[in-house]
Amino acid sequence: MRNNKRLLAAALVTTLGFAAAACGDDEPTDTTGGGEGTTATSAGGSGSTTPSSDTTMTSDTTMTSDTTMTSDTTMTSDTTMTSDTTMPSDTTMPSDTSGTTGSTMTGTTEDLSSIEEGYKVAVLFDVTGRGDKSFNDAAAAGLDKAATDFGVDPTESTPSGDADRAARLDTAVQGGNQLVVAVGFLWTDTVGAAAPANPDTNFAIVDSVVEADNVASLVFAEEQGSFLVGAAAALKSQTGTIGFVGGVPIDLIKKFEAGYTAGARAVNPDIEVIPQYISEDPSIGFNDDAKGQELAAAMYEADADIIYHAAGASGLGVFEAAAAAGEPGEVWAIGVDSDQYESVDADLQPYILTSMLKRVDVAVYETSKAAASDTFAGGVQVFDLSVDGVGYATSGGNIDDIVPQLEDFKQQIIDGEIEVPTVPES
Repeated sequence: MRNNKRLLAAALVTTLGFAAAACGDDEPTDTTGGGEGTTATSAGGSGSTTPSSDTTMTSDTTMTSDTTMTSDTTMTSDTTMTSDTTMPSDTTMPSDTSGTTGSTMTGTTEDLSSIEEGYKVAVLFDVTGRGDKSFNDAAAAGLDKAATDFGVDPTESTPSGDADRAARLDTAVQGGNQLVVAVGFLWTDTVGAAAPANPDTNFAIVDSVVEADNVASLVFAEEQGSFLVGAAAALKSQTGTIGFVGGVPIDLIKKFEAGYTAGARAVNPDIEVIPQYISEDPSIGFNDDAKGQELAAAMYEADADIIYHAAGASGLGVFEAAAAAGEPGEVWAIGVDSDQYESVDADLQPYILTSMLKRVDVAVYETSKAAASDTFAGGVQVFDLSVDGVGYATSGGNIDDIVPQLEDFKQQIIDGEIEVPTVPES
């Protein structure tokens, strides 16, 4: 039972407490994300697995993204989701993200005869790389499907940190790749410098905006998908307390928190939401499962029975904390980016309530297809609920009974009846 599994977690409450630590007013220059309808950060982090010594808590400070890039490329601070920036109408998206696997794409019946076979595509992952069971794996799934469906010639590369990003991108360009896809906001400066220097190469960047004619900026309405899993959490919570673990307290990840909290309070205005962040350093925040487990264990001890993470590889620790805190059905965790029920070990699957799907796989696949068929276009492309660019998973059947309510919320968001916030409440 749950009480019998709390012995280790109890000590963490005294150690961690729940006094919020102040977050900086500005994001570090090399980790700037856009405001949440827009440019942003990856949920896959970079670098070290060393636990952070200064776990940060959420603050009421709104993170800004006013950093201006050098040369002729700048990051925008807000991307408006207008009809001409959303996914093109002929883009193949799943008809329903409910129950789909975020890292597995369905087959296509499209005519792909006009696509150039052997078109060279390079995907540059973030430091956690292929195998993170989340953000980077979703991008890898899109690349793999493009290779299978229409014969792109794939290349992939994973940096060890910021120091070798430029060299890896240059290697991809010099290797003759006609499209280079950079996965995650930490590539912003590198792509911003490379795009004008290589006008004959097409680039795409996930979770950020680089203004250049040969760059497609692929951004997501994470707050909308997070709203739906927040509603699911409130509908399933038995204690009236839920948690959120973010990797890094920057604008992009705060979109996840804002949507999650709004969705939960749309169901239960009195629900308590405990938000915490792992580190201000992306190399730690998205890659420290031990710290993720530590924070989640303290939340479960404080009577949270459902915790949603937007922390990349650190999220595995949240799942492990759930398994240590109680029996399936007493406590739950919510995954992110991919359908994490399908990627975790069998002993953790009963604890995955749902996952917020962020269809990075679709973005990579569709951009590759457009480039290989000579229809590539630079500019911002927004993947939101209206094109099933975000959504939720039903694997495991744990939310089957509440799908009608979630679908009703989804339609209200698409119709504009609900406007989901992108900044957490103060």
